[in-house]
Amino acid sequence: MLVASALGRLILLAPVWVVGIGIVAGTFILLARALAQSIRETGHPRLIVAGIVGVLIIATVLTILDVHLPSE
Repeated sequence: MLVASALGRLILLAPVWVVGIGIVAGTFILLARALAQSIRETGHPRLIVAGIVGVLIIATVLTILDVHLPSE
């Protein structure tokens, strides 16, 4: 009975998962295309990309070192 209930629930929620994942993927694609277009139109695209990469590296290092920034 429990297996049938779980299977029925999975079948019932499958379209919700597909639509939800599609919406999230579509949003990320739209934002990535807008970012790429903005970077292409700037006067200094290498500087923008270097800044983004730098922020990601700093965030990764702080996460690995388990640094907690103060909060108010």
